[in-house]
Order: sequence, then structure tokens, then C-alpha cells
Amino acid sequence: MRPTAMASGTLLNRLMAVRHASEALIEPLDTEDLNLQGMADASPPKWHLAHTTWFFETFVLRPYQPDYEPADARWSYLFNSYYEAVGPRQPRPQRGLLSRPPMREVSAWRSRVNAALERLLESSGDAPWLELVELGLQHEQQHQELMLMDLLDGFSRQPLEPAYRADWREPASNGSDDHNTSWLACPGGLVEVGHAGSSFHFDNETPRHRVWLDPFQIADRLVTNGDYLQFIHAGGYQRPEFWMSEGWAECCQRGWQAPRYWRGDRAGEGPWRWEFTLGGRCPLAEHRPVRHLSWFEADAYARWAGARLPSEAEWELASRTFGEQLLQSHGELWQWTSSPYRPYPGFQAASGAVGEYNGKFMTSQFVLRGSSQLTPRGHSRDTYRNFFPPASRWMAAGLRLAR
Repeated sequence: MRPTAMASGTLLNRLMAVRHASEALIEPLDTEDLNLQGMADASPPKWHLAHTTWFFETFVLRPYQPDYEPADARWSYLFNSYYEAVGPRQPRPQRGLLSRPPMREVSAWRSRVNAALERLLESSGDAPWLELVELGLQHEQQHQELMLMDLLDGFSRQPLEPAYRADWREPASNGSDDHNTSWLACPGGLVEVGHAGSSFHFDNETPRHRVWLDPFQIADRLVTNGDYLQFIHAGGYQRPEFWMSEGWAECCQRGWQAPRYWRGDRAGEGPWRWEFTLGGRCPLAEHRPVRHLSWFEADAYARWAGARLPSEAEWELASRTFGEQLLQSHGELWQWTSSPYRPYPGFQAASGAVGEYNGKFMTSQFVLRGSSQLTPRGHSRDTYRNFFPPASRWMAAGLRLAR
């Protein structure tokens, strides 16, 4: 494929906008925050910025820019995430130990990589790297959202309860504050799901295939904090009959009593009147969608409510069928589904190290659909398959009921 100048220029503009947006995310942070890693599942801001740069250097510039001078070879060990074919790497729980290279060297590296990418995209000729540049752009947008979620986790563990930004304001909910739940009826049948067409998508969104769905109903909005308070007051965290066995064990072992960032008084006890956010401690708003739930909590709530979580095929069909009637489908919260993260029929991972992007994780996780308020604009679509382990609850995840 031979790209046109217009196509390359458009991609370059988008790429640089994304690269600069990542750097803007650390502007409110102090130097000490850049290596903050609150738990093994999170990564420090500096690591996110370095890893996304490593991705472009490793998969685009090294193979396709002969005159490019790569960074210190040891940096590949520091900033590789999980690509076994590329080589060994710093253990994920120890990324917060990487005080070197300092941020100024990482920033200089990002600038060099940006300049090299600009030269590459302005060149002519065959371009086998165009799809890799697009993948890297989308990959960096994923890390922008992860960076904010990781910072929220890290700041939440500090007694001073710092705000990410003093002027942070929770975005307005895209659902009506006084809206009562309605059920949207879908006849089901033999339907097609998965990505179709040539626009960008991750490999786990294909192949498009047919699925049989029985008739179902899906809630037109997400479950709210007020709804979830009723579950807590009904003893939801003390009643094992609503929980999967593994989830009940997690609940007991970790002492779960409420969603991840809910707060009571300063001693950490209920009643639940506060929520920790990127703006620090804020009053708990009962009308807003409940968030930072594990799959186990979402599933337990659905059972208590006499409903269930939708399958990912039901969610995709409902979003496509009902459009704006399915309130908060995008731009609010990722929504847990009942579907394990498994390959679609006929799925084939790409060859080489880049094929490790999604396929190797298709076990022991559940699919989330939609997108959150932290998801970069233009990064969501109905076929997007996010995925996390069922006990994870630091992500911006909520739930929608089905029956």
C-alpha cells in the first residue's frame, strides 16, 4: 500500500496531538509523583511515558528507520511491558523503583522519537509501518487513561488525600439526574457482532461473526450510587448467597465493604458519605453511576437486584439498536459484562512480537464494554473489548443490568 501525502499528514497530526496530550497529563504533578506506584497492577506516570515511547522505537523506528539511533539498549529491559519475544523486562511490581533515567532524559527521548516519527511519516514510498504507527497511537491513548486511573489509586493510599489537580471537576454525567430506570426490550435472534469495515480496530474485535441471542431486556442507564447504597444497607457484603465462591473469598479476604474509593468518616467506617476522586475527597453523589467495582461486586449486585449482567453480544447489539436511548453507553464508565474474555471464532493473532498485544490475555478475565469519562475522545466504539481480571476494581468500571 502506498500512502497519500494527505493520509500521512493526517496521521502525523493525530499522532503528535496524542503524544503531546500524554505529556500534558503530568503537568500538574510534582517530581515525587512521577515514580508513584501504589500497587503491583499500576505503573508510575514516568513509566507510562517511557513505555509508549519504547513501543514506537521498538516496533516502528528500529525496523523502518535505518538511520535512527535508539536509546540505551538497557532501557528496553526497563520499559518493555510484556512482550516476551522482545526480551526480559523489569518486573511489573518494581516499576516504581526506577528513579533512573530521570524524567528529563525520558522527555528528551520522547522528543527524539517524535522527530524520527515525523521524518518517517513525511517520507514517500511503500509504508508497511502505517498500521503500526496507528496501533502505537491507539496504544498510547490506552495508557493515557491507565495513567489517570493509576494516579487515582496511588493518591488514594496517602493520608493527605491529595488531588491530582486543584481545579479538577468531575465531568457532568451524560445521563439524566432524575431519570428512573426503564427497560429496553430486544427481540434477539441471529445477529452479527464484531468489527466490520476498514477503520481502526484492535485484533480482538474480529472476526465479525454470528451469535444467537434469546429475547432480553437491558436497563437504559447505569446503576447509581444510590442504587448501590441499598445493596449495602441490605447486607450485600455480608450475604454470600449473592456472590460467586471466588468472589466471596476475595470479599472476605480483602475486607470489602463498599466500592473501591468510597469513604466514611476519617476512621474509614461507614456511613458512606464521601468518594475519593482525582479532585480529592468529594461528597458521594447518589445520582451518579457507581464506579470502581470488581466484576464480583457487579455480579453480586445484579443477583441481589433480581437481574444479571448483559453478555458482551447483548451489550453490542443494544448499543447499535437503541443508540441514544441506551443512556451512558459511552463516555461514562466501562461496563462489566457476563462474558469471559475469549477469542472470537476464527481469531488469529498477528505474527511476531506485536501479536502479543491482546491474544495472550484471553483467559481468566472478563470483558467490559463502552468507555469512561477518562477515555480519550475518539477512542471508543461499540465493538471495543476492554478486559480485566474479575477481582480488579481500580478501573473506571460500573454496571448495567439485563434480564
